Formats: sequence, structure tokens, C-alpha cells
Amino acid sequence: MLVLHKTRELLVRQRTMLINAIRGHRAEFGIIAPQGARRTGELIEQVRKADRSVLPELARSTLSLLTQQLAALATQIRTLERHLLAWYHQDKASQRPATIPGVGIITATALSAAVTDPAAFRSGREFAAFLGLVPRQNSSGGKERLGRISKMGDGYLRKLLVVGATSVIRRARTGTVGAAPWIRALLERRPARVVTVAMANKTARIVWAVLASGDVYRPPVTA
Repeated sequence: MLVLHKTRELLVRQRTMLINAIRGHRAEFGIIAPQGARRTGELIEQVRKADRSVLPELARSTLSLLTQQLAALATQIRTLERHLLAWYHQDKASQRPATIPGVGIITATALSAAVTDPAAFRSGREFAAFLGLVPRQNSSGGKERLGRISKMGDGYLRKLLVVGATSVIRRARTGTVGAAPWIRALLERRPARVVTVAMANKTARIVWAVLASGDVYRPPVTA
């Protein structure tokens, strides 16, 4: 399962590189291309249908090579994600963390595959530290100061949790879902990026608790 995840991550990086390359080449001819991996099909179609007076034939044929690779990558990524989905449906350990806000199927399967023994960590904080989601401590003049997160440990899991936290914070800021009071309070005092890392840290601790207890996540009951 971890090999599947690492392969998908490699293909996603290659897809991003291809999209950026195609967008950059098209910009040289004054053509604005759609952003985002979700609009890959639209980007490929624009290259295919570009007017020859705007996009010369040699440039079109060259970009077509890149779009063919992009289409192949998109198919391969979808295939890997179908395998991930199939694993998720038959793996109880993957389904438990997926009940936590900000943890989707990709993150849940990666966590269950990477953390086979939650007892290896004494607490949720130790697990968050393993992921590099705790502030670095610096001593100066006998005083302890907390800096940026350490970014030690498993960078792939850390990135997945931060991406999930970003989604939760974005929904909280737009008001599409009811946010926890502590998220709203932090957003009033701190930049969104700081709140996102705090959310990822909290999610990591909840993940450890869920995996260690063998239970699902239950949101706290508000008064």
C-alpha cells in the first residue's frame, strides 16, 4: 500500500510539472490556460483545438507530445486511486481515521499503512512530533522559545494532513460548514497558515487516538 501511495505521489508531481510546462509554453503565445489538475481535460482540448494563427503548427505538435503524456498520467493516477478505494473499503483500519474532519480516503489509507502499530507512540503529541507538526524549541538566555514546526519525520503524511487541514480551514472561513469555536477564535487572531498547521497538529493527535483505541471519531458535543 505504501508503494502504491509513493507511486501515486510521483505521478502527481510529474503531472504538475507537465501542466506547468504546457501553461508556460502557451503563455508565450498569449494563450491563458486553465489552472488546476481538475481541468486537465480542458487544457488538453485547448491545445488540440488551438487556432493555427495563434499557435503555430510546430509548437502545437510539440505541445501535443506533452498533452499525450499528461493524458496517460491522468489515467494511471485514476487507476492507482481505484486500487486505494478498493483497499479502503475492505480495510477497517483505514475507515476509522476517515471519520475525522480533514482526513479523506487518500490520507486514511496512507495513515493505516504507515502506522501499523500505534503503540509505538506514547501519545498523540509524540505522533505529531514524529510527523514534524510540533514547534521547534530554542533556548536563549535561559528562556524556551517555540519556533516554526520541525518538519522532521514522515513528510508525505505531514503534507496530507496539512492539505486536509487547509480544506477544513477554507470551509470554516467561507462559512460553508460550522467551524469549531477554537478554529474561529484562532482565525480572528492568527494568519490562516498558522491556524492550518495547528489544525493539522490536532488532527494528527486525533488520528493517533483513533488508531490506538480502534474506535471511530466522535465530534465533541457542544453545550
